[in-house]
Amino acid sequence: MQAGKLDRQITIERQTETVTASGAVSNTWATVNTVRAEMVQQTANEFLTGLGEAENGTVVFRIRYLEGITTADRVTFEGAAYDLKEIAEIGRRRTLELRVVKST
Repeated sequence: MQAGKLDRQITIERQTETVTASGAVSNTWATVNTVRAEMVQQTANEFLTGLGEAENGTVVFRIRYLEGITTADRVTFEGAAYDLKEIAEIGRRRTLELRVVKST
């Protein structure tokens, strides 16, 4: 992976539960890591839903290998949140390819 291609900055977030003093449970997104990434692909797929047509923005990012990322995490890029749908390891712990879909 060439450093010059890592021209985007993404934030990987993980959902955490916190318990307030009153005992209420609150779910929030906490930052796991902010990394440089290469945007490989960006598409807008149209699909039919029960209410009509909708757009589903899919983006593929490549980042340097980072251990511990799961599909339960999400990616934030340019102020938008994306659900992490697929993680592919390229090489032996060299690169990760993150396939994300814009959150609804």
